[in-house]
Amino acid sequence: MLENAAVMGFIPTRDFKAAADFYVGRLGLAVLSQDDFALELVSNGTHIRITKVGELTPFPFTILGWRVHDITPAVRTLSAKGVMFERFNFLEQDEDGIWSAPGGAKIAWFRDPEGNILSLSYHPS
Repeated sequence: MLENAAVMGFIPTRDFKAAADFYVGRLGLAVLSQDDFALELVSNGTHIRITKVGELTPFPFTILGWRVHDITPAVRTLSAKGVMFERFNFLEQDEDGIWSAPGGAKIAWFRDPEGNILSLSYHPS
């Protein structure tokens, strides 16, 4: 039933301005709408609602990620825009913070202003 339905992601925030500065200003997502409850963005046709919450404790794992065709230039472009990529002491990451998984995937993690963990990933065909 849902296999043909569009997916929408949800990300919590306490601060719409900081979220807009980050998701629109740094990541380059387009704004669809904003009201008192959510800032709705679009990324390659997928809607993402940055939802206003009163309290927030970020999860200690990735809540949303983007698949990219070439991860190193994507990481470097975002780094140049002020996005800080995470370093984890339990993973072997390259100089750009990219981890190479045993199956060939490459992943880099970063946080939004609220501390939500996001990722870029490359998955070989």
